[in-house]
Amino acid sequence: MLDHGAAPPATKPSSSPSPTRTPALGTRLMRRKPVELLVAEGGQGEGGALRRSLTMWQLTMISIGATLGTGIFVVLGEATPLAGPAVAISFVVAGLTALFSALSYAELAGSIPVSGSSYSYSYATMGELVAWICGWCLVLEYGVSVAAVAVGWGEYVNELLDGTIGVTIPDAVAAPLGEGGFINLPALVVVLLAMVFLMGGAKESARINTIMVVIKIATLLLFCGIGFLGIKAGNYTPLAPLGVTGISAAAATLFFSYIGFDAASTAGEEAKNPKRDLPRAIMLSLLIVTVLYCLVALIAVGAMPWQDFEGTEAALAQIMKDVTGHSFWSVVLAAGAVVAIASVVFAVLYGQTRILFAMSRDGLMPKAFAKVDKRTGTPRANTFIVSAFCAVLAATIPLGELANATSIGTLFAFALVNVAVIILRYTRPTMNRTFRVMLFPVTPLLGFGFCVWMMFSLPGVTWAVFGGWMAAGIVFYFLYGLRRSRLATAEK
Repeated sequence: MLDHGAAPPATKPSSSPSPTRTPALGTRLMRRKPVELLVAEGGQGEGGALRRSLTMWQLTMISIGATLGTGIFVVLGEATPLAGPAVAISFVVAGLTALFSALSYAELAGSIPVSGSSYSYSYATMGELVAWICGWCLVLEYGVSVAAVAVGWGEYVNELLDGTIGVTIPDAVAAPLGEGGFINLPALVVVLLAMVFLMGGAKESARINTIMVVIKIATLLLFCGIGFLGIKAGNYTPLAPLGVTGISAAAATLFFSYIGFDAASTAGEEAKNPKRDLPRAIMLSLLIVTVLYCLVALIAVGAMPWQDFEGTEAALAQIMKDVTGHSFWSVVLAAGAVVAIASVVFAVLYGQTRILFAMSRDGLMPKAFAKVDKRTGTPRANTFIVSAFCAVLAATIPLGELANATSIGTLFAFALVNVAVIILRYTRPTMNRTFRVMLFPVTPLLGFGFCVWMMFSLPGVTWAVFGGWMAAGIVFYFLYGLRRSRLATAEK
């Protein structure tokens, strides 16, 4: 009895806060969000919910819309001088890199159909810190690529204006500092127009996107038909004047052209049947885009000597003019390119807002990004903030630096997705999967290896920018996300 009587004083200190109740830092950084919780939260935001209204066809159009555009209309002109006629091979190499990662995306999108894309996949498999790093890279991928694409849009606007009314936008307001101007006004305008359309709702936005995608596919097929008439066999020799190094460097640059095929995965919470439709949309969109890219590149270098691509803006429009001898067809192509590139801005901006929506819902970003408008079912405040940020970047930063910075962030995120597939297969082998990567684990390992290889093909200045961006992200996480994470608050 004496022992029992002495017990209360001995246990009293245990009722007060103890340092052991707060998990160690390493444990907090590695905390994972269960797949079931990710799926259960699907669509839920601050004050409202996203609406499930997108079909498989619309999801495919979102991915094509986010992918097919600046890479072939603008970046082709920058990559061809690096690889020569072998630029078509560079497209294949970049496409293979994207394919391996696309297979991993398809499996994860069918298993974890949420808006966060690779950020959410990393959260479920590798823990919060890795998820944050991935999400931060996606902010770079989507946000900066919107700006890069918008910069290319202005070049074709000038081509269209010159061919129709004989005037162009003055360099002072059509180019950023360092490229002969003060501000890129067309780039600013296209981002703001995309913002207005996105405010209307996912279903309405998808309809507009589908129309624009059909127009740009028709435009590229028209180019192939006319450009084929101007092919000269001599333009294909020597095939690789700058060797394997040139092909690799061009492939790293052209990988920017494939960014966006994962956009369908950001619509996981607005798809009608995400487990079935997301994998199909991702694979179908990549197939269509790769075929078009390789076909256009082969015809372009056959119709114009590869040396002439350097410094040529709106190269495809120039080829149309040279082949036909008339400016009419180049004007038609420029008009198609204006629509095509605008659709990329539109679709990629959509993806960026949905990724930030998921990160905000998890407490890693301010709550404003997860606030949903009850009338439209869209994150309107999120859309406005992201659009304003991208518009400023587009108006002030040159295209080349934007494209490379986007590529390295994307490759890093894709590498993590390939790792996530492997981890989830071994940790959750019985999970219901509507799509499975074939030749596992060889395929995701190849995807990871290709991504790392292409990252190291990018110039040192791009790595410096990437390092600075990552350092800023780590600081933000430790100052903000670490303590405000919903998983962190649940532990208290």
